[in-house]
Amino acid sequence: MALNKSMHPRNRYKDRPPDFAYLASKYPDFQQHVHTSLTGRPVVNFKEPEAVRALTCTLLKEDFGLTIEIPLERLIPTVPLRLNYIHWVEDLIDGQKQPRRGIDIGTGASCIYPLLGATMNGWYFLATEVDDICFDYATKNVEQNNLSDLIKVVKVPQKTLLMDALKEETEIIYDFCMCNPPFFANQLEAKGVNSRNSRRPPPSSVNTGGVTEIMAEGGELEFVKRIIHDSLQLKKRLRWYSCMLGKKCSLAPLKEELRKQGVPKVTHTEFCQGRTMRWALAWSFYDDVIVPSPPSKKRKLEKSRKPLSFTLPEAGLKELQVKASRTLTDLRVLHKRVPCREQEQSLFLTAVENTWIHGRQKRREQRRQLRELPRAPHCPKETPAASSEPPSKRPLSPGAVEHFLFKCLLNVILDEQDVMIEMHWVEGQNKDLMNQLCTYLKNTLLKSIAKS
Repeated sequence: MALNKSMHPRNRYKDRPPDFAYLASKYPDFQQHVHTSLTGRPVVNFKEPEAVRALTCTLLKEDFGLTIEIPLERLIPTVPLRLNYIHWVEDLIDGQKQPRRGIDIGTGASCIYPLLGATMNGWYFLATEVDDICFDYATKNVEQNNLSDLIKVVKVPQKTLLMDALKEETEIIYDFCMCNPPFFANQLEAKGVNSRNSRRPPPSSVNTGGVTEIMAEGGELEFVKRIIHDSLQLKKRLRWYSCMLGKKCSLAPLKEELRKQGVPKVTHTEFCQGRTMRWALAWSFYDDVIVPSPPSKKRKLEKSRKPLSFTLPEAGLKELQVKASRTLTDLRVLHKRVPCREQEQSLFLTAVENTWIHGRQKRREQRRQLRELPRAPHCPKETPAASSEPPSKRPLSPGAVEHFLFKCLLNVILDEQDVMIEMHWVEGQNKDLMNQLCTYLKNTLLKSIAKS
C-alpha cells in the first residue's frame, strides 16, 4: 500500500510523485532504467541498484540542482524519505531559513542530508564519516556543488559518534544532530531473516550499503543508546538530538531509556514513502524548545475503520450461500443473521478459537495420528443419551461465550457482475486475527467455486 499521502506536509513529492516519463526524456542516464509496464505506465525496477542510483541522482539534479556520485557498493538514499527527515528537523528547530548548525552522524557517500539542508535552508553542517570510500565521495560531492563554505566533512575513528567529533569545537552550540544509524545487528538481519514480520511482503527495493552503513554491534538499538550516552555528557551542546529508526519495535525501549535518564523533552514521528516506513526519535535538554506533537493517529484510525474485503464472481453466489455457513460452523465461529438492506446479507460473527491457522497441517497431522493408532476393538453402539458428535463440532451457545477473540460484521453485497464480501471490525483482542480469517474464507470459497 502506497504511503505517499502520509508524507510530511511540506514534502514536494507528497502530492506530486516523480514523473518518470518526463525525467527519462530529459536525462539519458535515467532513461535506460525506465521500462513500460503491461498497462503502459513508465516504471523503475527498484531491485536494481543502478536504477535506484539513477533515480536518486536524477531527482537531486532536477529538483535541487545538485550533482552527486555514489558507488554501487555504498548506501543509495531515496530522496523523498530523506526530505521527510529534513522537514521534521525544520519543525524541531522552529525555523526553516535562519542560519542553523547541524551534525550529520555518518553522512555516507552521498552526503545527502547536509547537501539538502545547505541547499534548501542555508544550514551549516559538520558531517562525520568513518568509512574511507564514503568520506572521499562525500568530500567530492560537497566540493563539486560549491558548498564547502557550509559543509565540513570530517573523517573520524571507528565507533566515534558525537564526543570525539566535537573535541576540537568546544565553543560551538549546535541546533541539532541527524543520524541514519545501521539498522542491523548481523548479516542475517540484513537479509531479512528474523528481522521482519512473517506476514509482511518482502522489501520492494534493493538493500545496498557497506558494512559500517547497515550493520553495527547490537543493531540500531545499541547504536542509538550510544548516542543517548554521548548526549548525557554533552547535554546543551546541542539543542536537539535525533535519530532515524528502521524498526518500530526500537522506539519504545529507547523512549524508556530516555525516561530513565531523566531527559526532559522527548518526541517521535514516522516517515512514510512508497511502501517504506521509518520512525524517528528526538530529545532535548533545553526547557524552552518547542516539542512537535507525535504523529496523528488519524491515518491509523482511518485504516482500522476500513473494512477488509474481497470479491467473488456472481456465479459463486449460490456456492457462497451453501458453503459460508457450513465453513463458519466447522471453524467454530458463531454467526447469526442480522437485518440489512436489500441486495445484501449480513452475519454477526463471534470467533472464540483460532481454528483457521495452519488448518491444512493440522488435518494432515490428525490423519497421520489416526493411521498410527491401533485398531480399536468392536464396541457396542452408544446409548441414545450419548452424543455421537465430537465435542469440537458441537455448536456453542452465544449466551455461554464469556471469552472471545474478536467480533465482526460480515456483509455480502451483490454488485452487478460480482459479489463483494466485507468484514467490519467490532471489538476483540487482535485485528490480525480477523485478517487471517478473511484470507481463509476467501481462499476456501474461491477453491470451492473453482471446483464446482
